[in-house]
Amino acid sequence: MIKIKTALISVYHKEGLEDLLFSLHNHDVQLISTGGTYEYINKLGYKAIKVEDISDFPAILGGRVKTLHPKIFGGILGRRDHLNDVNEMNKYGISAIDLVVVDLYPFESTLASGAFHQEIIEKIDIGGISLIRAAAKNFKDVVIIPSSSYYKTFTEIYNRKNGCTENADRYFFAGAAFNVSSHYDTAIFNYFNKENTHQSLKLSFCTGKALRYGENPHQKGFFWGNSDEIFTQLHGKEISYNNLLDLDAALNLIKEFSEPTFAILKHNNACGLASRENLSHAYTDALAGDPVSAYGGVLVTNRVLDETTALKINDLFFEIIAAPVYEKKSLEILKQKKNRVILQVHTAVYSKQIVKSALNGLLVQDADHKTECVHDFRNVTDKAPDAKQMEDLVFANIAVKHTKSNAIVLVKNKQLIASGTGQTSRVDALKQAILKAKENGFDLYGAVMASDAFFPFPDCVEIAHKEGINAVVQPGGSINDKATITYCNENNIAMVVTGNRHFKH
Repeated sequence: MIKIKTALISVYHKEGLEDLLFSLHNHDVQLISTGGTYEYINKLGYKAIKVEDISDFPAILGGRVKTLHPKIFGGILGRRDHLNDVNEMNKYGISAIDLVVVDLYPFESTLASGAFHQEIIEKIDIGGISLIRAAAKNFKDVVIIPSSSYYKTFTEIYNRKNGCTENADRYFFAGAAFNVSSHYDTAIFNYFNKENTHQSLKLSFCTGKALRYGENPHQKGFFWGNSDEIFTQLHGKEISYNNLLDLDAALNLIKEFSEPTFAILKHNNACGLASRENLSHAYTDALAGDPVSAYGGVLVTNRVLDETTALKINDLFFEIIAAPVYEKKSLEILKQKKNRVILQVHTAVYSKQIVKSALNGLLVQDADHKTECVHDFRNVTDKAPDAKQMEDLVFANIAVKHTKSNAIVLVKNKQLIASGTGQTSRVDALKQAILKAKENGFDLYGAVMASDAFFPFPDCVEIAHKEGINAVVQPGGSINDKATITYCNENNIAMVVTGNRHFKH
C-alpha cells in the first residue's frame, strides 16, 4: 500500500473532477496544477502549487510547453527504491509525485467536428500524453488517471482504501493509461495517413463487450465498437454475434430505400422485402416473399412502427425488430414476448471499410456504398424498360447488391418474390430463385431479374425468359455480352447494364 501525498493534475474535461478533488483534499494531498485546471481548483477553494513554481520556468509557446521539465518528470519517473534515483532527486531538488491526473486534448472530437487542419493539429496533446506514459511506466510508485472516464473509478478505490493504492490498482490504471495513449496515437496516425502513404494498418476501439458466444456456442465472441451510436435496445434478451451480423446487413439494406419499406433477413440475406404506400402492406408483402424463411428472422423498417403493423408481426416468431420510432401501443404489443429484441435505430455513420481476417492477416476494403439509380442504367437492347419495369429494376438492383454471391433476385411490383443466394454458379442461383417463387405461389410473368455480376453466357436470360421474365439488370462486362444481348433482342427482353459488379461474400 502506498499513500498518495502529492498529485499533479492537468486535465481538459473538468466534469466529475470535483469529487476527486474533494477526496484528495480530505486526505491532505498536495495539489500541483497549471493553466485552466489550476484556475478550476482555486475556484473550488482548494490550494494548489503552480507547475511553473516547481520548474521555475513559465509556460511558453502559447501553452505548448508547460509540464515538460525534469523537475516534473523526475518526480514521476524517479524510482523510490532505487538508491541512485533517490540521490539524484535529492541532489536536484526533485520532489516525488504519487498521482498524475490527465485528460487529453479532444483530438478525435475536434476531427469529427470538421475543424480546419491547424485547429486539429493544435489538439494533438504533447505534455499530457508524456505525463500518462511516464506515470504508467513507473506504476510501481505512481498511479495514473489517464482520462476523465476514470475519475469515478479511482475515487471509489481511493476512498475505500483510505487514501492509499495497492500495486494491483496501479497496475490496472497503467494498463488503462496505455490503452488511452495508444488509441490517441492511432487516431492521430490515421489522420496523417488518410491517403495510405504509409503501408500500415492501425485499428483501435476503446469500447466493446463480450458476447454470449461467437457464431457457434463453442466459439468466443466479442463486439468492438459503440453500438449505442447505432441503436437503443428497448426490450429483449442480449443480442448475439449472429444477431449483430444480421442487423448490420439489415440496416445497410434498409437505408437504401426512401419509400415505406419492410425487410426480413436470415443469415445476412433478405428473404422478404417490399416497398408500399403504407407500412402494414409493406410488411404483408415482405412476409409473403418467403414466409418459411422468415421464421426466426431479423425484421427492419424505415418508418414509424404503427399499431396495425405491430399486430401483424406479433404473430410471427422473430429474433429482432429494428425501427426508427415505435408508437406507444405497438411497443406494448411487441413486448408481450420477453426475449424479443426491440431496437430503436438512430441516424448514424456506418463503417467506411470492411475488415476480415484471412490467412495470418487481414483483408481490408472500402465498403460498397455505390448504389445505381435510373440515370446510371445503360440500355443495351432494342427494347427499353417501361416506367414500371424501371422501378422494379432499381429495386431489384438494390436487393441483389445486398445478397450473398452468386446472387440472382426476382422482383415484381417492388416486392422481392424470390432470390438465389450464395450459389457456386449463376444458373443455380436463378434456378433456386425460380423454384422458391413458384413454391410461394408467385406468377413470374412480368417479373424482372437482377444479377450481382455479369452473365458469362446467355443461359440465365434464356431460362428467365421461359418463365415469363422480360426485363433484366446486370453489371455487364462479359466477353459474351453480345450473345446475351442478341438473345434479349430476339425475344423482346429489355436489359440494362450498370457497369458495377456487387459481389458480396
